[in-house]
Amino acid sequence: MNSLRVHLAERSYDIAVTRDDLAGVGAFARARCPGTGAFVIADEKVAAHAVRVEQSLETAGFHVAAARRPSGEGQKSLHAAAELYDHLIDLPADRRTLIVAVGGGVMGDLAGFVAATYARGLPLLMVPTTLLAMVDSAVGGKVAVNHPRAKNMIGVFHQPIGVWIDTATLVTLADREYRSGLAEIVKYGVILDADFFTYLETHVAAILEREPAVVEHMVLRSCALKADVVAKDEREETGLRAVLNYGHTFAHAFETAAGYGGWLHGEAVSAGIVCASRLAQRRGLIPSDITERQIRLLEAFSLPIIPESWDVDALLATMRTDKKSVAGRMRFILPRRLGEVALFDDVPEEEVRQVLQDAMGEGVRSEE
Repeated sequence: MNSLRVHLAERSYDIAVTRDDLAGVGAFARARCPGTGAFVIADEKVAAHAVRVEQSLETAGFHVAAARRPSGEGQKSLHAAAELYDHLIDLPADRRTLIVAVGGGVMGDLAGFVAATYARGLPLLMVPTTLLAMVDSAVGGKVAVNHPRAKNMIGVFHQPIGVWIDTATLVTLADREYRSGLAEIVKYGVILDADFFTYLETHVAAILEREPAVVEHMVLRSCALKADVVAKDEREETGLRAVLNYGHTFAHAFETAAGYGGWLHGEAVSAGIVCASRLAQRRGLIPSDITERQIRLLEAFSLPIIPESWDVDALLATMRTDKKSVAGRMRFILPRRLGEVALFDDVPEEEVRQVLQDAMGEGVRSEE
């Protein structure tokens, strides 16, 4: 087992990265949670993994209850949260009841939101089973549900007591979901670690074949990069944590336009990364070759690099509601070079419009 520490004073916790060891999660939880009850919230697609987690928790002395939820972004809703509150009241749960999230980012966000808001806060353990959740949403304490007009708009910061990552769960992950997670990994290379970006470029075949050692390296490095940022700016108060949103202002608008679930999060992030890089290029921040390297790598992972032909005015309206926006003025994370980005609050909306129009025009030409 490899372990990383997220340093947040009294809220510090460990990220354990294992291979084929879901049986170890119970002891990991027992050492960090004094309560006797556990409520496992799992995506029904990963029921087999959830059963192993539940058995491990029971072996460690927890009284376990469970709920299976349907798959899909539609689960990130106040309605789904309310149904889980009903389960917790029926148990009944107390403030020591451990919430265990098993599944991808959707389940982690939903279970985390429930843990943060029920009885003013319950302990939370993340057991991510998708690549995207392992390297992004399970780490850092951001939990949320969607508003019909804005992704992740209803949420709080609620750090877990720990994160248990078993990379063997990726063996059963659908190819599209796996590739979606690669977009967030590419993001880390662009924003924080140029050498890591080069590593991804030189290991494309092994990454796509899911070679265990390569997967573990990607997960560990991504988690280490995110943990360092979170430790320095847990609640996005200094602006440092905002760098993790590279490509996301565009991406969230794409997800909204597609209808939640129409595009996977990583697919939207991939196209958003390219749009953000092209915006930086238009502003003279980077040369074209940096954008081209990102495009080549994302295409090698069979990820989309251009948005669909959505209404540009509607996309801009969604982007104005982005959580980084101030007084309706859009702000963007843009690269200055590979491995370094910054927050810009002086981007004219017309430049954003032009990037979107150019990208969509390129898509039309490629279809022809």
